[in-house]
Amino acid sequence: MDSQLNTEPQTKQSNNILLSIPSFWKRQQTDWKVTVIRTSMERFGYQMIYPYLSIFIVALGATKANLGLITSIGMIFAGLLGPFTGQLIDKKGPKKIYLLGMALLMAAYLTYGFAPTWQVCAAAMIIYYVGQGTGMHSCSTICGNCLVNKDRAKGMLICESLAAGLLGMLGPMLAAFILVNFVGVTGSPSNASDIRPLFFVSASITFISFFYVLTRLSERRWVVKMNSDSNIFKDAKAILKGNKLTQKWLVIGAIGVMPTGLILPYVLLFANEVKGADVTTLATMVTAAALTSVVFGYSVGVLADKIGRKKVLFMIIPLFWLSNLILVFAPSPTFLIISGILQGFYYISSPLAGTMQREIVPQAVMGRWIGLNRLVGSLFGALMAFVGGLLYDGLGPQSVFLVFVGIDLLVRLPLLISMPETLHYKLPDQE
Repeated sequence: MDSQLNTEPQTKQSNNILLSIPSFWKRQQTDWKVTVIRTSMERFGYQMIYPYLSIFIVALGATKANLGLITSIGMIFAGLLGPFTGQLIDKKGPKKIYLLGMALLMAAYLTYGFAPTWQVCAAAMIIYYVGQGTGMHSCSTICGNCLVNKDRAKGMLICESLAAGLLGMLGPMLAAFILVNFVGVTGSPSNASDIRPLFFVSASITFISFFYVLTRLSERRWVVKMNSDSNIFKDAKAILKGNKLTQKWLVIGAIGVMPTGLILPYVLLFANEVKGADVTTLATMVTAAALTSVVFGYSVGVLADKIGRKKVLFMIIPLFWLSNLILVFAPSPTFLIISGILQGFYYISSPLAGTMQREIVPQAVMGRWIGLNRLVGSLFGALMAFVGGLLYDGLGPQSVFLVFVGIDLLVRLPLLISMPETLHYKLPDQE
């Protein structure tokens, strides 16, 4: 009887959380809903190729150092454009910039699809990072300005979990189905031609999302007028001057996106080359990560909007560290899949940290602030991507994952502890 009494409130609370999603969705602005649907479609397309992208580039002749270098170059290009993109978004609104980003993504997927050498893949990766960064910059600005603080974590994690997470989970499953049943791959992909058809499917999905944004997103912008002498250097100085929170966040944010350059390009390559993962295990790892977002994402957002962002981040960031450690020491495919499950908490912690980033500046500079973070984060991520390739080939593949855990634990975590809780944070001009 006591057990039943204890479980009923928990069940009721879980049901209430799920039942609140339709009313939450209904009260949000249309532009935010458009970005959720578009992000979900983009995630679906990218997750189809993600398990096999590094394998594809290496199959065309790239070394691990080459892979790190071209990832690095792509991130540098995207980062350098970040502040200019932010200015354009604040000045002209996000829609045109959003569409440009999606057009570049289509071009990147097609370039991959036709690439005869890894050097052409380098060009495709540069186009991809610029397109993905430009599109996400517009998306982040809309998200940051359309959601109020009390809804921000829930909203960002609805996008990440119930929307992008679901389609992100289906993407690798569909890719594996295509490779096994239509291409004839039963073990590990043996050559680039095995993987090539997936890029054309991803390009088609991106085209559909382009048309959707073109027809559904408004022309809204949040800055009525900008100074005629405004430039990226003056904007950065104005945002950072005398604001220790924004100064700290540049470091916190840069380390937070480091896995995109240091970890994610090597996870599946490591699983394939070092741990012997076949095509099905690779797809299952990616699907498992997406499933984690689906199962836990929205509940984490609800909790963060209730007790604060920092407390929840301290709970889930160590789970991503554990994912990397299990990957390094995995004795069997089962442990690789467990690592994939825990890797999903990175895709929850990243947008949750993004809520803090958006809550320490006013709406009028949101695009430029996100652009400044893109610049710093991309340049640092690019450096770490290049270092990652050298570590993989030099010190051994496992060093890539261990170095990240050390930096995150010793540098980002103490800085995050020193930040205030932003859930109810009042900007200076709002006090």
